[in-house]
Amino acid sequence: MDYSCNVTNIIVEPPSPESSPDSDGCTPELEKAGLLNKTKIAEGGRKLRKSWSPSWVVLVGNSLVFFKDPKSQTPSSWKPGNSRPESSVDLRGAQLQWTNDLSSKKNVFKLRTVTGNEFLLQSETDSLIKEWFNTIQNVIVRLDRENPLDNVLLYSLRRAGSVEMLEHSGDEEDRRTSLPRSSSNLENTERKRVKTRLKKLIMRRPPLQALQEKGLIKDQVFGCCLEMLCNREKSTVPRFVRLCTEAVESRGLETDGIYRVSGNLAVIQKLRYLVNHERAVTTDGRYMFPAELVQEEKLNLGDGEWEDIHVITGALKLFFRELPEPLVPYGFFTDIVETAKMSDYMDKVDRLKCLVLNMPPPNHDTLLFMCRHLKRVLEHSDSNRMTTQNIGIVFGPTLMRPERDNGNMAVNMVYQNQAVELILSEFDHIFGTRGPS
Repeated sequence: MDYSCNVTNIIVEPPSPESSPDSDGCTPELEKAGLLNKTKIAEGGRKLRKSWSPSWVVLVGNSLVFFKDPKSQTPSSWKPGNSRPESSVDLRGAQLQWTNDLSSKKNVFKLRTVTGNEFLLQSETDSLIKEWFNTIQNVIVRLDRENPLDNVLLYSLRRAGSVEMLEHSGDEEDRRTSLPRSSSNLENTERKRVKTRLKKLIMRRPPLQALQEKGLIKDQVFGCCLEMLCNREKSTVPRFVRLCTEAVESRGLETDGIYRVSGNLAVIQKLRYLVNHERAVTTDGRYMFPAELVQEEKLNLGDGEWEDIHVITGALKLFFRELPEPLVPYGFFTDIVETAKMSDYMDKVDRLKCLVLNMPPPNHDTLLFMCRHLKRVLEHSDSNRMTTQNIGIVFGPTLMRPERDNGNMAVNMVYQNQAVELILSEFDHIFGTRGPS
């Protein structure tokens, strides 16, 4: 159903005069309103985990305002005064573009503000989302034409708390007159030069993700996109995954409850911190990890506080849980759950094999690597008491999850666990044609 509307006779409350530059107290008219799916993916250039939710979106004046989904109201009866906005976006200086690589959903475009905040907006209806894109783009073009760059910059800096630097730039008349005549011109010239350079720096500042992709900022290991991490390491299986599994296979395969028993959370977090922040970067751009740090006598996974193998397994599970997109990509989750529900066993295995083979190389190869490792764990089940079912319970929600919680979490978890069990039981058949050794 098309919940959008183009209305010019509905009036909304304007922002306060302090909230934006050039505010003249006039009440803006509503240009467009409707129901869209929204998620915020960056704040101030810092990446955020996607969390899609329906939002009532209102385009009014120079702002895009987000309200909670009005489930209890019909779109025609909804009024801005009936609910409080969740957030708003100033469109001056903003950038808009279609995107296919930031979400598995279709009909998605990205909105980026001058302050480095980024949003994804989406609708299942092609015509509706195109209309929204064109309307917002037209508003951005109009605002760029009507509002000088200085005002946009000043507003951005005020919102970011950095306006003091510009307010002391010496441009105000009262500040000029308070300085001695002989020195004011020189000081004003220097301050204007600094102000101009500051403007250029802020307006040219690239987003954090772009700097990470160029290798100028070394991203962390925990919470890093799997593809980006593998590209950086020039491998399809993250080094951290290899090192943890090597530690388990060297001294933990016969440990009772391996992967099921929790390790000391404080020690796990310390290991996480060391991996993320205290690794040494070599001349060829690689970073030294626990096993390599052993050689440098900086960190030993076999001694002291790392002696507890449950700390290593806990850190490995935490790594997979903190991936921005799980090891089994969001786009595969529904198909895998539906496959697990199938009654014919061989059809189920064949379809699961097809799904796994079509995963991106880092996801496929890391899943293959982990399942091969878990098969070795199962070979010692007489000692560690870890059955295929136990492994499925532990790794079902760790390796896959839905992009949005649709209220069927308990039901889905049953099939997630069964999918992992099936992959382990039919490992040779499912991974028969592709993957590293």
